[in-house]
Amino acid sequence: MGMRGRRRAAWTGGIGAAVAALVGIGVAVAPGATAAQALPPVTPEQLVESVMTAPDPGPLNGTVTVDNALGLPALPGLPQAANGTSTARVWSGGDGKARASLPTAQGEKTFVSDGTTRWAYDSEDRTATRSPQRAGEKPGPDATGRGGADATDPAAASRTLIGDLQKTSNVAVDGTGEVAGRAVYQLVLTPKPGERTLLREVRVAVDGEKRIPLQLSVLTNGSADPALQAGFSDVTFGPQDPSLFTFTPPPGTKVEDAPDRGGAPDQRRGPGQKPDANTPGGPKVVGDGWDTVIVAQRPAGKDQPQGQQEQRPGPGGPDGGVDLNSLGTPVSGAWGTGRQITTAVGSAIITDDGRVAAGAVPPQVLVEALGT
Repeated sequence: MGMRGRRRAAWTGGIGAAVAALVGIGVAVAPGATAAQALPPVTPEQLVESVMTAPDPGPLNGTVTVDNALGLPALPGLPQAANGTSTARVWSGGDGKARASLPTAQGEKTFVSDGTTRWAYDSEDRTATRSPQRAGEKPGPDATGRGGADATDPAAASRTLIGDLQKTSNVAVDGTGEVAGRAVYQLVLTPKPGERTLLREVRVAVDGEKRIPLQLSVLTNGSADPALQAGFSDVTFGPQDPSLFTFTPPPGTKVEDAPDRGGAPDQRRGPGQKPDANTPGGPKVVGDGWDTVIVAQRPAGKDQPQGQQEQRPGPGGPDGGVDLNSLGTPVSGAWGTGRQITTAVGSAIITDDGRVAAGAVPPQVLVEALGT
């Protein structure tokens, strides 16, 4: 599986990590493309190269629509995990400035990057978390892993996916179409023989002018409908109101600083570059391409040592954690005991000793990865 849940959104802990790795791409796609547009012919190799080398499109705003048919239940703190359609408004101002607004059941989550500081604000509990945005670091989730403007960027997700999968895929251009009112090429990646994955193909709608991905669809074996779709349902390129990229906590907001990540800035990896894994304390990458598995360690809860906790800090459990007993089914093997979660696009095993193995693969591939 090339669906390696990048450290930026996937391995900040617990069940959120497993869900992110199951989804793999983190965000998904917009409504289907419409009538074909007149675009000059292009080979698959030319299209992939143009996507990977396209310059930043500059300031923009738009609506990202997510259509989810993974079969996961609604999870505390992760409302987008449940089946259904959700939307987010996004703005990019250039120079590391970005904003995203995600509706929740009782309010809204807002993520703002002004080029030097990143904010995550939840209107439901009136809390705001801030973290420094280091020089050269792209806007994205803060150190708490609460997500961010970058987490709603289908173009970034698609580029990462293409970089991960192109060497283990058959790549084709399946005509042209229209997404968010813009002419697009339809890029299709299918796994080469021997790749052990639950996925049938990944389709990326590439803007014919700017060569940035506007739409991403993930299709599985045995179904004609996408298991996951997301991308722009509308998008406008051009200068944005500078005030969008400043944030002042509303009166009564509890403000806290995100934990110091330390070390060098958490730079995003380049196309096709492996995640910063297989290093002390980091996640381990097992396999390559479509059948990649990520094995990571869940952080210990407040009152229980690593390897004994059933929950992690966050919304839901006694100290705000997600109750793992409500998810998946019990499993055991030479690797130990735990719970297995299976969705349309992949599977995860959460072990009782604190490990999480996840990928767009059958459970047997996870078992093999846990044994390495």
